[in-house]
Amino acid sequence: MIAQINYLTNIRLGAGAIASLNDELASMKVSKPLIITDAGLVSSGLLDKVRATAKLSDSVAIYDGTPANPTEAAVEDALHAYRCDDCDGIVAIGGGSSIDLAKAVALLATHERPLRQYAAINGGVARIGPTVPLVAVPTTAGTGSEVGRASLITLNDGRKLGFLSPYLIPDLAICDAELTRSLPAGLTAATGMDAIAHCVETYLSPKINPPADAIALDGLRRASKYLIRAVKDGTDMEARSEMMIAALEGALAFQKGLGGVHSMSHALGGLKELKLHHGTLNAVLLPPVLRFNQSHCGDKFDHLKAAMGLPGDADLPAEFERLNAELGMPKNLRAMGVPDEVLEDMAQFSEEDHSTATNPRPASAEDFLTMLRETMG
Repeated sequence: MIAQINYLTNIRLGAGAIASLNDELASMKVSKPLIITDAGLVSSGLLDKVRATAKLSDSVAIYDGTPANPTEAAVEDALHAYRCDDCDGIVAIGGGSSIDLAKAVALLATHERPLRQYAAINGGVARIGPTVPLVAVPTTAGTGSEVGRASLITLNDGRKLGFLSPYLIPDLAICDAELTRSLPAGLTAATGMDAIAHCVETYLSPKINPPADAIALDGLRRASKYLIRAVKDGTDMEARSEMMIAALEGALAFQKGLGGVHSMSHALGGLKELKLHHGTLNAVLLPPVLRFNQSHCGDKFDHLKAAMGLPGDADLPAEFERLNAELGMPKNLRAMGVPDEVLEDMAQFSEEDHSTATNPRPASAEDFLTMLRETMG
């Protein structure tokens, strides 16, 4: 059964939903879309499957140069492809990187350069207006970028900055869990922990938004129950579908704001030579940030534990460390290749990140440096 949801944007949710893509493009009056994806998706054959199922033209324009963490250079390359092929819309097919890249391309297709002027920390939110039609088709269950207002791009100067606007929310999200069936166990785990981090940090944000809180708790409940199942058996379509919903819910909710986990993962994700996975970073950083924030969260930890089916006296940060170990996540940042000499810069970038404003406990660069050192192991 395919559900049609209109919450923040239009969402088609359910197995087989991808078959509607061509008709949806026609209804949006998009006749020459640019597909933005990555080389891995092309080589795996998944893109061909999507094109065949959705009955897309064999001549449809494709940009498959999305890097692991999208960069300003890739935005320029994809924008060039968009203009050279005289495209009139964008279809992002892939994980959060492809979707975030597509949002930035859609932005520059209708706005003057340079890209950095639209970053949230540069006061860019008010400068962003309508963009070109954008459809997002996630092939992972984690980032929720398909319904999110943010795009995270690493600029040429090395900073990973957030671009935030309701105009960056895709016009349509097609969430078909069948497209996640072949996702490897490691990526299933990492993207699943990304979804969990979204739900947890959104719920702990001090902003008042009861609907977002309820959605975040439901997303955490689903992910806690089904992530390990999806990792152990990728063909378990009940687990895959539930994780797709959990990822969707995490992003629907995080319009409320995130926190210190994302502040640091955004900073570390800007280390281009390391190619650190965003979800894996969130998994490793979540326990120390929870310990730092606990004194400022009231009874919210109790509600998080209840959503996860944990007893009231459970140590929440320790439970996430246990979950990380069961999922095969790295033990610490050092195991991910992060060197000590970058920590001070990462702490400063973390303090400046837009997510820091909604962390439940005020955090300085010194606080972030302490947490980063703790996470080095």
